[in-house]
Amino acid sequence: MRQIVFYGAMSLDGYLADRKDDLQWLLDSDLGGKSTYEDFEKQVSTFVMGRKTFEVAQQIIGDQTLYAGKEKVIFSRKKQVKQQNVTYVSGNVVDIIKSYQQQPGGMIWIIGGGGILKTLLEANLIDEFWIQIVPVLLGDGKRLFESGDYRTKLRFIETTQLGELTEIHLKKSQ
Repeated sequence: MRQIVFYGAMSLDGYLADRKDDLQWLLDSDLGGKSTYEDFEKQVSTFVMGRKTFEVAQQIIGDQTLYAGKEKVIFSRKKQVKQQNVTYVSGNVVDIIKSYQQQPGGMIWIIGGGGILKTLLEANLIDEFWIQIVPVLLGDGKRLFESGDYRTKLRFIETTQLGELTEIHLKKSQ
């Protein structure tokens, strides 16, 4: 069965975006020439996110293709234009992700936070976390971890220093 993982950054006060969904605070971060992203992405075959996260990511990369050649699953309540390697879905998040989990392939990466992450945490479906902590205080915005019913014990794996960011790698305790 495929692993469901979260990899992403948050501000020191727990936000993944400011109240206008702006990520400039993250893009301005100094990684000191280090990254774990490339090795992580090689293990992923399915990228899952909400429509707003998908739209913001597409704005950031411009004319480039987001995760070229890899499957993207976008949760959206709106009817969307057909795109190559993009599947728009709506409905029960847990059931949809469990169906992808049963298919062959690499890891399933949950991108962004909000409702999708909260729902999967409440269903105890996130197996691993790679969270980059950025030394900035936003004061308000979109929380990475929304309030919910998901108390989960995690096991520390390691930390990695990425310039001014600190990445913490955690696994769900069995």
